[in-house]
Amino acid sequence: MTQRKAQAGSTAVEFALVMLVFLTFFLGLLDLTRLLYTWQAASEAARVGARYAAVCDDTSRSADVRALMQRTLPAVSQVAIDWLPAGCAASQCQSLRLRITGLQFQWISPIAGLNALAPIALPVASVELSREAMRQDPQSTALCTL
Repeated sequence: MTQRKAQAGSTAVEFALVMLVFLTFFLGLLDLTRLLYTWQAASEAARVGARYAAVCDDTSRSADVRALMQRTLPAVSQVAIDWLPAGCAASQCQSLRLRITGLQFQWISPIAGLNALAPIALPVASVELSREAMRQDPQSTALCTL
């Protein structure tokens, strides 16, 4: 057997090993960017929801707020809106605090073993707006209709 025949196919094996490492790294990086995007989208959804709740100035529209937030991030399911001071009427509230809780991130990379991992709980996205930010345009109700 000649030297050339003994090494036949070694390039394909080396390529397969290098691609395995490269794809593992690439898919891990792709999932990391998805994680950061989801975290940023949760912050933006909280900001949009708090702005809507503040401008519409109604303590009973939490379902509308959640629906608006789900346009930005469909995974939003648990939203808490606290009007401060507690128990205030809409015209007497001084501020509001909106929090997105229970948001989960699931890895999608086909890396061995990662699909068996439990979803990662993302940090709570929270926004607080004070009273002066509420009802900026009392002549327009266009924002308050979904």
